[in-house]
Amino acid sequence: MIKYLGSKRLLLPSILGAVAGEPGARTVLDLFSGTSRVGHALKARGYRVIANDHNAYAAALARCYVAADREDRLADATRLVGELNARPGRAGYFTETFCVRSRYLHPSNGERVDAIREAIARLGLDPELESVLLVSLMEAADRVDSTTGVQMAYLKDWAPRALKPLELRVPALLPRARHGKGEAHALDALDAAGALEADVVYVDPPYNQHSYLGNYHVWESLARWDKPEVYGVACKRIDCRGRRSRFNSRSACAGALTQVLGALRARTIIVSFSNEGFIGADAMAGLLGGLWGGARVSVVEHDYPRYVGARIGIYSPGGVKVGRVGHLSNKEYLFVVSRGPEGDDGARREQPIGSASAAIA
Repeated sequence: MIKYLGSKRLLLPSILGAVAGEPGARTVLDLFSGTSRVGHALKARGYRVIANDHNAYAAALARCYVAADREDRLADATRLVGELNARPGRAGYFTETFCVRSRYLHPSNGERVDAIREAIARLGLDPELESVLLVSLMEAADRVDSTTGVQMAYLKDWAPRALKPLELRVPALLPRARHGKGEAHALDALDAAGALEADVVYVDPPYNQHSYLGNYHVWESLARWDKPEVYGVACKRIDCRGRRSRFNSRSACAGALTQVLGALRARTIIVSFSNEGFIGADAMAGLLGGLWGGARVSVVEHDYPRYVGARIGIYSPGGVKVGRVGHLSNKEYLFVVSRGPEGDDGARREQPIGSASAAIA
């Protein structure tokens, strides 16, 4: 999996436990799938997973890790990865934009990315197999990048890993889940909430002003291969200025989340949210408890370290450290929201922050 701000690696056992605690659950919708780390783990447990994310790079990850099945794709993927690894580099848009004008990858690896991505575009593959190759390329580039994990900026000097040669590997494809073939969608979250149905929905929305498109614009351009105009020292895609999510707005976040949650069709909703988010834990519990005329809400709290860039601190373009690091760890809350049993009077019964139900302990 690629390095990712907001990765649910540490929270994953609790998420899996929460889903396992829902009797009869067979299908899980991951509404903001990101790297598909959660969807991949759920598929491994046998659930039919429906993944959704409006960013192109995330949709490619979902088609690879959720929709593509090992028995259907491994042989072709292995052959094509071998052929693509044998291609010599050839400088193009990616090298000029992300290795010369900026320094996300060393030019020698940028040339390989250019040559391999052009070859993938010419193959004319179906979306699933193409996505497997795109993920192989993204992950290969991620292993030799020169960033702290996000693409808002790059390191002033080449990271040691950036000097290693780029090499494709076949992604960790899973066999088809026992409850059925997965799906990958690239819909707006509100549209997906109204169109896609599951037993359990996992909701991991953006929680503050930092846009995933802005943080991972290099992967977006690599997935789309539209060679867009860029701006600024970071060489961000020009559409980073216009493709703004309401979830990245303090004033609009709560309203956007309320709309999305209200449109969902599921008996259980699992929501993860950070204490760095625009919505506080108590406010989130109140918002969730108002669903369905009175939902039951339990919540478990996790401590986890902030991503390395935040721990290092902020530096000026001249390499001078500015400001101070405020804190080294965050809290991640996992809310499990369920409908009351038949005959329930609709009253919300909520566990206090920091406690956990038996299902997610």
